[in-house]
Amino acid sequence: MYKNRASDGSNNVSGSRIREFRMKLPGHVSQNDLAAMLQINGLDLDKNAIQRIECGKRFVTDIELKVIARVLQVSYSDLLDVDKN
Repeated sequence: MYKNRASDGSNNVSGSRIREFRMKLPGHVSQNDLAAMLQINGLDLDKNAIQRIECGKRFVTDIELKVIARVLQVSYSDLLDVDKN
């Protein structure tokens, strides 16, 4: 039976990659800063949602992933490929 979880039990595979790319942005971009950037781009997520995504406790929709990738200036595959370093 298929389960909606990553192999480590988290609710998404992109959270750790989102955090990684957020930390690589110029300057210190906090979760609150990222939430503001996403809101400017039409995605209404707050700091708590970002925190839950990054720690794998929240599912991420394809619509959210599209905006997150655009704001972080990466491709979808960069966010979904957990084997990249």
